[in-house]
Amino acid sequence: MSDDKAKNRSNVESVDDVTISDPSRLKKTVAGTAIGNFTEWYDFGVYSYIIPIISAVFFSDSSLAGLASFAGLAVSFLVRPIGGIFWGFLGDRIGRQGVLAITVLMMAGGTFGLGVLPGYAAIGIAAPILLFVLRAVQGFSTGGEYVGAMTFLTEHAPDRQRGHLCSFLPVGTLAGYICGAVFVIVLQETLSHEQMISWGWRLPFFLALPLGIVGLYLRMKLEESPAYEKQDDDEKMDERSSVQQVKETIASQWKPILVCIGLVLSFNVTNYMLTGYLPTYMSEQLDIASNPALIIIVIVMAIILVIVTFLGLLSDKIGRKPIMMTGSILLVVASVPLFYLIRGGDYTSVFLGTLPIGLMLVCFMSTEPSSLPTLFPTSMRYGATSVGYNLSVSLFGGTTPLIAAALVKWTGNLMMPAYILVFAGVVGVVSIYFMREPAGKSLKGSSPTVANEEEARRLAAK
Repeated sequence: MSDDKAKNRSNVESVDDVTISDPSRLKKTVAGTAIGNFTEWYDFGVYSYIIPIISAVFFSDSSLAGLASFAGLAVSFLVRPIGGIFWGFLGDRIGRQGVLAITVLMMAGGTFGLGVLPGYAAIGIAAPILLFVLRAVQGFSTGGEYVGAMTFLTEHAPDRQRGHLCSFLPVGTLAGYICGAVFVIVLQETLSHEQMISWGWRLPFFLALPLGIVGLYLRMKLEESPAYEKQDDDEKMDERSSVQQVKETIASQWKPILVCIGLVLSFNVTNYMLTGYLPTYMSEQLDIASNPALIIIVIVMAIILVIVTFLGLLSDKIGRKPIMMTGSILLVVASVPLFYLIRGGDYTSVFLGTLPIGLMLVCFMSTEPSSLPTLFPTSMRYGATSVGYNLSVSLFGGTTPLIAAALVKWTGNLMMPAYILVFAGVVGVVSIYFMREPAGKSLKGSSPTVANEEEARRLAAK
């Protein structure tokens, strides 16, 4: 779409030129999109927290088992770009709602499959191979999940409330992570180590199946986004070949895709350092028992859960960029001192060093869901966001625990995680500089979206 056409779409001559959100429809959309994030991060939390048990069940070489289990975590992210390209471009061709219904069920099925997978003692080398295959299936479906949820909710939300409403997506993320962690903590407190190794570790994965069924039910009830439905016929991708669609999207959107990659890097490196690596770092490098380490992270995540929607609301008032920039600058200047504090080793210093990392994370978590899809026009939004988001997560986010663990192991330097966070902060500062402030603005190529008819009349009267 040309810039002139995009600008013309924003001109409002009458109320008919404005999209008015249906409050009941919007509530269903928030719930239906958040359930997928809950399922995704429930799985991530469970897998991350029982990595020592996964290592014992699926790998025979104890010296490399922990690193191999992190590789199982990383492999799901390495296939995400493939899933992102497939689901994202499909979502631009056939619509968002149908793709989201498929991905939530596929993701839950992969998680449930882990729960019934035999271990190394039963089927030998086939066990770790099948583990990696199931993680790849999860990664493939997840490639279209979070971006699809962001895109779908962004296109439903009123322009002036987009930050607040989209910040409910990370509520699903955080709630899923916390529930997974609490489930593991309860199991480890009530079952013996032998019971956990034998069968207890499987129980959290079984819960994914009913979660997926609930998610499918909610998403089948959703209606397609107004922005997607109101595209002009010449903008739609359904008449183009798949190859032409991909070429056209990347050729026209490569600059905002690069910005997207940088923004996602700063967000996800911080995210996976906190949730994916720090529990293991605490237990292996600081000799903190597994459950206390998990409890510290859960408390931090619970604090973030309380804050995230307030920051989303604030971003509608002061803009997304100031909040993101605050998080990026703090990563640069505070990461090294915070890891020195964490290395103090007692519970108080570890918590006081970990909490600010969580507060930096929430600066990105509260704003990026409402920012990333706005970088792109409607006809290419799902596909282009998926390319940028999933490439970044695969290369720099999901691999963060593996890279951090490997660098600490090979160098013996316990400050390596801090240096990785500093790098993420620098990339964030640069990316935010090149990003257009999206708060309060209409989506590219779309008419304004408002919360009620009164607001539409005021807009038309200007």
